Amino acid sequence: MTAPSFPPAAFQSFDERADPANVAPRLRALRAAMAEAKIDAFLIPRADAHRGESVPPGEARLLYITGFTGSAGLAIVGPDKAGLFVDSRYTLQAPAQTDTALVDIHQWLGAGYSPELADYIPRGGTLAYDPWLHTPAEVRALTTLLAEHCTLVPHANLVDAIWADRPGAPVSAIEFLGHNRAGRPAADKIAAIQSSLVTDKADAAVLSLPESICWLLNMRGRDVPNTPVVLGFAIVPSAGQPTLYLDPAKITDGLTASLKGVAGVASSAELTTDLAALGKAGKAVLIDPATAPAAIATSLTDAGARLVEKADPVLLPKAIKNQAELAGMREAHHFDGVALAKFLAWFDDKAPKGGLTEIGIVTALEAFRRQEESCVDASFDTISGAGPNGAIVHYRVTSKTDRALNPGELMLVDSGAQYLSGTTDITRTLSTGATMFEQRDRFTRVLKGMIAISLARFPQGTSGAQLDILARQFLWQDGVTYNHGTGHGVGAYLGVHEGPVGISPRYTIPLQAGNVLSNEPGYYQAGAYGIRIENLIVVRDSAFVGYLEFETLTLAPIDKRLIEPGLLSPAERSWLNAYHQRVYDEIGPRLDAATKTWLKTATAAL
Repeated sequence: MTAPSFPPAAFQSFDERADPANVAPRLRALRAAMAEAKIDAFLIPRADAHRGESVPPGEARLLYITGFTGSAGLAIVGPDKAGLFVDSRYTLQAPAQTDTALVDIHQWLGAGYSPELADYIPRGGTLAYDPWLHTPAEVRALTTLLAEHCTLVPHANLVDAIWADRPGAPVSAIEFLGHNRAGRPAADKIAAIQSSLVTDKADAAVLSLPESICWLLNMRGRDVPNTPVVLGFAIVPSAGQPTLYLDPAKITDGLTASLKGVAGVASSAELTTDLAALGKAGKAVLIDPATAPAAIATSLTDAGARLVEKADPVLLPKAIKNQAELAGMREAHHFDGVALAKFLAWFDDKAPKGGLTEIGIVTALEAFRRQEESCVDASFDTISGAGPNGAIVHYRVTSKTDRALNPGELMLVDSGAQYLSGTTDITRTLSTGATMFEQRDRFTRVLKGMIAISLARFPQGTSGAQLDILARQFLWQDGVTYNHGTGHGVGAYLGVHEGPVGISPRYTIPLQAGNVLSNEPGYYQAGAYGIRIENLIVVRDSAFVGYLEFETLTLAPIDKRLIEPGLLSPAERSWLNAYHQRVYDEIGPRLDAATKTWLKTATAAL
């Protein structure tokens, strides 16, 4: 039960959005629509046209049909059976949310698409897809995979056709960042992107990722939960002003005035017309084949445009934070450090006595964060996993799954916030009583991996793929590992998961000073407990010329009661003690006396 002293959570709902009972009637309705359209199978991705981690309610088609609420997945509905493909994060969650008598669950870890998709399509049949929800690269991959089995056809979205009460598109307030927050005028950013287009021999670029558009124009919005973006598209010419395409309801005199001299504004209905105009003029147009809707590529090529297929030109510049953005991120982490100290002190007092629940813990943490008025949202739904639920990597607590935390169990809390100055993401695994040696051993090995990344010094040109092993080595030595990346990029008051750099085998782009990343190794014992320790770090120049290193941004104590001290090397112990001293020095003065006393103990030298 939520502690009565805390207000209800505002940033996160605990409603159970999945109802397996809805799967059967919705599959019947979809199959009827398929039969009428003479289609044998239909693809339903999690993504919307903007590829966001958070999608508006009216874009949650995968949830509507299957009940699955995860942030990644793909369903295929055939004439007789349906399949849901998820990655390793969701193999426990997916079966619990859908009707497994009607939907087969597949774990697909490989790149691209699973060959098992063919099992749901009659040989020689047609597989339809919404070209606004799939990229050119995805369509090519599907065509190659299924070329000898079926025919792929673009089609209007059949889920929308049967979704009678589908929510409308979101319309939120739009704000523009001042120089103190953006650190660079939009005009300068646009000029740099236009220079790259000239180099790429492109006459224009089409942007479809809201984070790219919002960063480029120094604007933010609230169209989706957790990520402060405005949903729209943009065309950036190699010379002249870009055009921003938005829902007409978002276009106001104030918006137009704010963008005067920087960008034009047009209705989203005009996008395809303007794409066709580029094609008729024989222009070379850059699109990102991994993120742009296939419909955009088709609109261009059908009208005569030449495609330049390259990565979104905003991705790399956006990932290199300038000094104003880094100052904002540091400020946000100081705010977050104060909230975390208050939360951890409260948790330390309450957890050993019993009576806490996963929802109560989320509510308390949010309440402490909201004491800072510049905290405007969570950066993602808090993962609050008590005991065995901590082993579910992307667990989302609901009123149906809410579990009491028993004294003696491990508690995993992975959370983040959106402050007006920056974005945070932190995971702490917490002790609530006596622990087993195995738990302390695994926790310490995870900590050693996190420290190894924190202490890394590496030559320029090194990628996160090359550093990933540093975090895993201590678990590998004992024959165990974790099935997620060690770190992802993080935006500056933008998406908490940001490309194109990170720390895992799939991130091969070299790291650069200004990149902000997570550092989060873990260990998960299914049905028993989960362990993850996460700090955010920023790449900076090293004292050694030509080398880079990390600065830690996150400021919150790591639970020393879960450490097996004998497993730490002197260098690791020194890092931990220095980190804790820094937490106390920077966060302690901002706390009330009682919390400061608690923090003094929590950060005392090991």
